[in-house]
Amino acid sequence: MEGSANERIDFGKMGYGCKHYRRRCKIRAPCCNEVFDCRHCHNESTSILSSPFDRHELVRTDVKQVICSVCDTEQPVVRVCTNCGVNMGEYFCEVCKFYDDDIDKGQFHCDDCGICRVGGRENFFHCKKCGSCYSLGLLDNHLCVENSMRHHCPICYEYLFDSLKDTTVMKCGHTMHRECYLEMMKHDKYCCPICSKSVIDRSRSWKIIEEEIEATIMPEDFRHKVHKKVWILCNDCNDTTEVFLHIVGQKCSHCKSYNTRTIAPPVLPQ
Repeated sequence: MEGSANERIDFGKMGYGCKHYRRRCKIRAPCCNEVFDCRHCHNESTSILSSPFDRHELVRTDVKQVICSVCDTEQPVVRVCTNCGVNMGEYFCEVCKFYDDDIDKGQFHCDDCGICRVGGRENFFHCKKCGSCYSLGLLDNHLCVENSMRHHCPICYEYLFDSLKDTTVMKCGHTMHRECYLEMMKHDKYCCPICSKSVIDRSRSWKIIEEEIEATIMPEDFRHKVHKKVWILCNDCNDTTEVFLHIVGQKCSHCKSYNTRTIAPPVLPQ
């Protein structure tokens, strides 16, 4: 390739890649020896295979060979093509074997996560208990749940830790995709799918329920149970309380939440 060293380095920038990344190389998957634009392309390809025995995911750190998209030269994992001299990725991480020409994403490698993330290192911190990087807005401002990001989204079931989608941390500390969270809100589901705690302030809902209780006459079959008490567990504060039964709902005596469920009475020690 003719031209100065700088011209060769920048040749083809943002002109190659796939829907996931703009980059000037492809990878050879060591698990199946096939060539793909990136690991996500590999994983999507194997996920639609008819045989479940052929489905597998590529481990990013296992990649040993890359193919330059400009000159088609296969070579060990390096930043600059050993043949034509182009920069195969404006951002390059030797640990993750990761290339990306679109540096406006603010890519950075987190040693504690063990993977590259986007958004700018200066905008994130690593929570060691939760096991992931979070926005600085959550520093000392979130409830820690051990390894909360190393789980699947409770709505779409995609693995959260290395998902390309934005995530959100709920009041309870559990994590899910932001788009899944917003979709859940649209369907008037205001409890965490994992622990059942309320994820928003529901005081207005509790007031409506109280008004409904006051206006509701107990059905005939329940008339003899008006003064019957039941044991409830509050999903919001985890308190166990004995309260009067009502068909509309039971209020927690501790935090006044109606996000409760009836349970068997506690067994007292002999």
